[in-house]
Amino acid sequence: MIGKGPSACALALVLGALTGCVSVAEPQNLEASPLVPAQWSGAQTGTFDPAIASYWTQLGDPLVSEYAQRAIANNRDLAAAAARVAQARAGVDAARAGYLPQVNADGSVQRDVGDFASDDVRFSIDGTARWEIDLFGRIGYDVAANRQQLSAAGFALGDLQRLIVGQVVQTTVSARALAVQLRIARETLAVQDDNLQIAGWRLQAGLTSSLDVEQARAQRAQTAATIPALERDLAASANTISTLIGEAPGPVRTALDESAAIPVPPSGPGYPSPAEVLRNRPDVRRAEANVLVDGARVGLARAQLLPLVQLTGTLGTGAGGGVNPFDIISGGIIGSLRQLIFDGGRTRAQIRGAEAQAEASLANWEQTILLALEDVETATVALDAARRRVELFAQAQEASENAAILARSQYQAGLIDFQTLLVAENTLLVTRNAQAASEAERANAFVRLTQALGGGWQADAVEAVPSAPLRGSPE
Repeated sequence: MIGKGPSACALALVLGALTGCVSVAEPQNLEASPLVPAQWSGAQTGTFDPAIASYWTQLGDPLVSEYAQRAIANNRDLAAAAARVAQARAGVDAARAGYLPQVNADGSVQRDVGDFASDDVRFSIDGTARWEIDLFGRIGYDVAANRQQLSAAGFALGDLQRLIVGQVVQTTVSARALAVQLRIARETLAVQDDNLQIAGWRLQAGLTSSLDVEQARAQRAQTAATIPALERDLAASANTISTLIGEAPGPVRTALDESAAIPVPPSGPGYPSPAEVLRNRPDVRRAEANVLVDGARVGLARAQLLPLVQLTGTLGTGAGGGVNPFDIISGGIIGSLRQLIFDGGRTRAQIRGAEAQAEASLANWEQTILLALEDVETATVALDAARRRVELFAQAQEASENAAILARSQYQAGLIDFQTLLVAENTLLVTRNAQAASEAERANAFVRLTQALGGGWQADAVEAVPSAPLRGSPE
């Protein structure tokens, strides 16, 4: 449903509504839009990977996959969005009912009372039917607007799923990184306990001063102080995940094993052209549906200036002198035509308001397209940078580990002072934490890129309603 250029499409939509012949089914061509480049500036164009809809499985972390699926099934915001889709579907049904006649029936029983009253009981049944003949598309525009509103609600649900799943995956990856950093802090603390013990032995042997002991104590205390902060942050991340997957806090924190590795994303061969990506973005499709909604509402507002044709039928029965309510039958059919003559400019003001809203929806659609393109380009650069940082920090960590091993052995042999060992140990701790953070950054950059490409939702999961002509009888 995305097609010719955005400006040309909206212009045709609005002009068509003003002349009473707009069709919400008219396709648009993103490839011809001046807003959409033919190729990406920062990535190699490839083909769509079918696994992008469930990209989290490519991280190879069972916990990430479990939480993503549970969020889709149990997240309360998604449940509310699904209810809004059901509400929009009811709106379509209500609008389509306008094609059919409205029938009402009334019944009555009458008996006189008093000294000279008759003992006869009189029955009567009356029925009325009213049917609007949709000659000028008023009902058709209303149906079209509601159908596109349903599409917009469905794409809003898909976009919310895309965002919530991405938040769950990124929070789980960040929690993995916190768990790894917590393990690093505890391992470092054990090494620093040994350093403190060695410094104490050297002090007792008269090989060093108490300065080494105090520096070792200070180093150990600083490392120990980071552990409660990491535990706090890990618990907060676990609680966030619990809320997103629709459960009370507790089990998620227990499941975050500190020995687990940070997920490693795959290296993709490239991704589709900008126009294809935009067609896979639910936020772009939702913005497009809103343009079509407001285009139909322009037509609906314009239809108020045109005649309204109605047929009204009546049928009445009554009892003559007995109890049969069908002794007397009468009825009639009346055709009526109503034309607005003067309302002080209210209807034309409503038309101008509807046209302005359609223009605003067009601008919002174009802005959504630009933001989607920005997301992809920025995420591409971020993922490339994250991968390079992981490689560089891996080199730094290897060198720091070697330096710390040498410094520790040389200090034990009395070849260097404790300050040199202290610098080597702190450098190792910093590089290990930086390596863990860069690995989490790489995984989260992969998540952001796949989100930008439209991953995390499935179009077939959104019950799309096909566009229908603005005029005609109900299907």
